[in-house]
Amino acid sequence: MSLYTYDFHVHSCLSPCGDRDNTPNNIAGMAVLNGVQIMALTDHNSSRNCPAFFEAAKRYGLIPIAGMELTTSEDIHVVCLFETLEEALAFNDEIDTRRIRVKNREEIFGEQLILDGEDNVVGREEDLLINATTVSLDEAPGIVAKYNGICYPAHIDRPANGAIEILGDFPHYAGFRIAEIQDRSNKEEYIKKYGLENLKILISSDAHYLTSLREDNDTIEVDDEPYSSALVRHNLFEYLRSL
Repeated sequence: MSLYTYDFHVHSCLSPCGDRDNTPNNIAGMAVLNGVQIMALTDHNSSRNCPAFFEAAKRYGLIPIAGMELTTSEDIHVVCLFETLEEALAFNDEIDTRRIRVKNREEIFGEQLILDGEDNVVGREEDLLINATTVSLDEAPGIVAKYNGICYPAHIDRPANGAIEILGDFPHYAGFRIAEIQDRSNKEEYIKKYGLENLKILISSDAHYLTSLREDNDTIEVDDEPYSSALVRHNLFEYLRSL
């Protein structure tokens, strides 16, 4: 068993509110400089930059996770993580059928760039990615599970798109066993106030800019013998599923 520093909530330049400098290679390189060992790429309602991120992570020795920050029909953000790139992309295809299509206005929301492993622009997402989908909060875990993934409410300690702010309480009814907090100083207060004692609390950056990636990341213990990045990722998911 070893401790791994992690950040399971990071955006690339595919997210309209993400900086153009947040390319897969820049994110992977900055992660390693900051001492992060496992990182998930979780763009808004899309996983299309995850293949490039996996290529970049391999070059930098970073363990990558393919993910998405899903916006539910209630306008709540949910972190969705997948053990394999293929499962994440299959989930992406299903979410594509549940998106509400509105053309992106780059002059207002910014570009939505799809890159290859060398950070070359290979496409643009034409429809705005930050819209709510037609997937409800209580529906999300079942859809994610179809693709062998896990999901949990994002940044519950934040007003914008946080489950507690929108619902008035933590959605225990949906069966989530994990919750994300963005500001670790809020952890104990939220656990006590909203009855989160039996949940695993993960702390991640929700970084949209390279300067928002943290140096003081939390750790998670994972069985990693005999070591390989695939084994670490697999055992991490086994642990999270067991909660």
